[in-house]
Amino acid sequence: MSKGKSKTLFDLIKSLDKNEKRYFKRFMLSGGQQEDRKVLLLFDLINTQPEFDEDKLLQEEPSLKPSQLSNLKAYLYEKILQSIRQFHLAKMGDVQIREQIDFAQLLFNKRLYQQGLSCLRKAKKLAIANGNLELQLEIIKLEKRILLFTNSHGTTSQVDEIIRETSQITEQINNINVFSNLAIRLNSLYTRIGYIRNEHEYLKVKDYFHTTIPPIEEEKLSSIEKIYLYRLYVGYYFFIQAFENGYTAAQRLVALYESMPLLLQGNIESYLQALNSLLIAQNKLYKYAEFVETNQKLHSIDLIPSVHINESIRIRLLKYYYVHEINQYFMTGDFSKGIEVIMNGHEKQILQLMDVLDKHSVLIFYYKIACLYFGASQFRHAVRWMGGIINIPNADMREDLQCFARIITLIAHFELDNRDVIKYYIRSTYRFLLMKEDLHLFQKYILGFLKKLHDDPDEEELTRRFVELRNQLLPLLNSEYEKRAFLYFDMISWLESKIEKRSVQAIIQEKAALRLI
Repeated sequence: MSKGKSKTLFDLIKSLDKNEKRYFKRFMLSGGQQEDRKVLLLFDLINTQPEFDEDKLLQEEPSLKPSQLSNLKAYLYEKILQSIRQFHLAKMGDVQIREQIDFAQLLFNKRLYQQGLSCLRKAKKLAIANGNLELQLEIIKLEKRILLFTNSHGTTSQVDEIIRETSQITEQINNINVFSNLAIRLNSLYTRIGYIRNEHEYLKVKDYFHTTIPPIEEEKLSSIEKIYLYRLYVGYYFFIQAFENGYTAAQRLVALYESMPLLLQGNIESYLQALNSLLIAQNKLYKYAEFVETNQKLHSIDLIPSVHINESIRIRLLKYYYVHEINQYFMTGDFSKGIEVIMNGHEKQILQLMDVLDKHSVLIFYYKIACLYFGASQFRHAVRWMGGIINIPNADMREDLQCFARIITLIAHFELDNRDVIKYYIRSTYRFLLMKEDLHLFQKYILGFLKKLHDDPDEEELTRRFVELRNQLLPLLNSEYEKRAFLYFDMISWLESKIEKRSVQAIIQEKAALRLI
């Protein structure tokens, strides 16, 4: 086993929880073979290491020979996977379905056809409950094989039913492939640029969407097809900032899962994504009471019967918990409390979480946390967290967040009275915005305002300029594409705080109190 594969083995062992490790040991001891005991010894040695060190393993245990080690590691890796599969069998619908299919194939090979068909019936029932079309199709292929390989070719009604099921499932799979392919294409573009920036991008995306998606009679779609369709709609409407439509699609998606408990239990991560989408829409539309209710569902996932919280689900849940807790403080404008509760209480946990998240999720955390600090008037911390976005090595991800991170950093430096830094930053920000084709009126007005600060205006003149900038920006709230800028930063509230000589938190809280009645 190569060094890379040894690291893979080490990571696998470290990913096991206490119950999985305990089960693995019982699993190995049940074999009773001498080789299994040696593999178990290797497992224990690796499990105690903070980092994988093969030389140290051999020093600590002379019975492990260098010539044997590669095969032992490969065998150990295979046995761990087998034990994990066995341990989680009752909690994983797809694994149970495949097990019944495997049993059926073994029985067919022994010409025990009725017993094999009984296993297939169990598998099909599970596959339908879990909405797994691919495995349903695999089961039907085996049913066809039995009809062909035995001399009892079935009744006409049996043959017709199998042909009908094959055509129906094939059509459903084709629809799902179209929906999911379109969804990942749009998501890829969104991950790169963020929300649609101008009419050219909007028309291009709209045309691609409507020419790619086939004619749909929604009432004729199966539940699993609707799930993929609603997911697609959510992503598309969010992308083009049609949040009301996205909200409706997210509501339908959540309601569909909740109307089918077995489907929900077998697709818990997809249900979490649906709740996340609904929370995003409720946040954007300031539906605070609904947001709180949906957030409670997110926090009650472990109360759903037969739900197993594996490591992947645990990480996803943590991400959603923290993101939407921050969003809730954004909605109420209570940034100081957000800092106290989230950052002062959980910063270490958030940093640990960010170590295992994808880069896109990490960028979102950086941006939201920075804005939380800005809203609490803790501008140095805001600059520090925005730096995590500005200094990322891959500048082709979420160009929108990178652009607005630079704008907000400039404003934070203004608050910190770092005039020399502003002069330098304006030039680099102009270059970046031009390179990313994101120099719109919103950005031009703000950069123009900051650029004129070199003449060191007095307080009265500065207030006049704040009023002028606010008057320039207010019409953009009704502009189809310029209004997107206010999704990233409430510039109007910040300007009003400077004009009225109050904190931006106080201004936003007043607006929130009226909005959330």
